[in-house]
Amino acid sequence: MTNQPSASSQLTPVTVIGLGPMGLALAGALLERGHPTTVWNRTPERADRLVTRGAHRAGTVAEAVSASPVTIMCLKDYATMYAISASAGDALKGRVLVNLNSGTPQEAHAAVGWAAERGADYLDGAIMVPPPLVGRPESVFLYSGPRDVFDRHRTTLESMGGPRYLGSDPSLAVLYNAALLGMMYATMNGFLHATALVGSAGVSAVTFADLALDWFVPSVVNPTLIAQAPELDSGHYPGDIGTMEMNLSALEHITRTSVEQGVHSDQPRLMRTIAERAIAEGHGGENYLAVFEVFKQASP
Repeated sequence: MTNQPSASSQLTPVTVIGLGPMGLALAGALLERGHPTTVWNRTPERADRLVTRGAHRAGTVAEAVSASPVTIMCLKDYATMYAISASAGDALKGRVLVNLNSGTPQEAHAAVGWAAERGADYLDGAIMVPPPLVGRPESVFLYSGPRDVFDRHRTTLESMGGPRYLGSDPSLAVLYNAALLGMMYATMNGFLHATALVGSAGVSAVTFADLALDWFVPSVVNPTLIAQAPELDSGHYPGDIGTMEMNLSALEHITRTSVEQGVHSDQPRLMRTIAERAIAEGHGGENYLAVFEVFKQASP
């Protein structure tokens, strides 16, 4: 009887460099799905639990990169990636580097040239979930760079989460990441300010969240933005059911209420200032989404 190859022998070996909480989760997911996994971290002890599960702990960066056709970098930033990779020599030549560090679009473009000089194919990426959700197919990972590289290694990328290819522009993953995180922080700040506002009258956060998050956001905010998203692409903001002037009045009331209730008022003041700029630029008779035209410009 001919022995069939094991599942692990059929899967691409992968190296993970950087074993913070996210790197540990990535390596753990790859091991769980049967990938031969090599790991390296500046503090070797971080790999102890992974080694007990079958990972190989490399002694050097060069050894780690040489062990696999694909290396996942999960480090603080691009500068750290460059510094750590300096000792790899020519180990990256002919291999694939998937960078899951955070940074800026300009840094992503620069990294493409850096990788090319070392003979490596390069994908830039962003992880859109916390470590406990790594490995789930519904967990979104964003990637940008050469389509053929992404397609060749899609099965490996799927072992860490649901991969979404954004395009050949290598900066798209970090750009999406910044945009989505910016939206997250703005949304959280909006909820936190609103909770502080009603909290000034003794309303608990739990009570307010029931109305704000369980009803208002999914039933009012989300459908409105989805329905009006085409207007952002067309630049057409009809004000037949509400104008910027009307919204400025609401923002003024929010600001004054914050002051009256002794709650931090900088956030509503900023929103009011943005609406005032939109009106000054001729959007007073259009709906509130016309502030998009302000956001597309550099700050004065």
